[in-house]
Amino acid sequence: MTIRQPQTISRWASCSQAQMTVMEALQALDQIVDESDPDVDFPNSFHAYQTAEEIRKVYPGLDWLQLVGLLHDIGKILILWGEPQWCVVGDTYPVGCKFQDSIVYRDSTFSDNPDLKDPRYSSFYGMYEPNCGLDKVLMSWGHDEYLYNVLKTNGCKLPEEGLYMIRFHSFYPWHTEGDYTHLCNSKDLQMLPWVKEFNKFDLYTKCDDLPDMKTLQAYYQQLIDKYCPGKLHW
Repeated sequence: MTIRQPQTISRWASCSQAQMTVMEALQALDQIVDESDPDVDFPNSFHAYQTAEEIRKVYPGLDWLQLVGLLHDIGKILILWGEPQWCVVGDTYPVGCKFQDSIVYRDSTFSDNPDLKDPRYSSFYGMYEPNCGLDKVLMSWGHDEYLYNVLKTNGCKLPEEGLYMIRFHSFYPWHTEGDYTHLCNSKDLQMLPWVKEFNKFDLYTKCDDLPDMKTLQAYYQQLIDKYCPGKLHW
């Protein structure tokens, strides 16, 4: 991804592709297997329930966190609407500043990226001010950014911690490798432990013991009705 991605963003940021409920969008993930994830060979909908159910065991009183586990990968629905998997799944990172070595495949797939040859976007801070805050940073487009935009556009009532988890759960160079803190403000650093905590459930709940999604739907539907009710614009 480069700083020159406005066409992709503008296509999806309007949330004019479809209207559907969260449960309908979640069920669409039955058709998607994430080719970038070596730990799963089953549809993404199972991973959603695995993540949510493990969070439910550890944090039974945080229903919004359970819902984040269920929702976090729904942005992959973009694949069903024609976007190739390579620009929907996988790790995310800021564009408009130096690409850090912690980005996956940084050493083998970035050589033709035009931003590397543009001093405006290839320096340590690039087009950003120090500690400007991640809300002012343009992230590479993918399922995280898309779902975050959908939830914000539709006025969903998840707390800020949950929105951070959704928007940055694939930002491994930040929450796992410790890079890009020079762009973070105090709020980002306060939210980082929540993103790290969520990451444990996202990574370590994948297994071949697949949940019975039908028996779980009623419980999670009440959480959807509480935080993201009705048909949303996607």
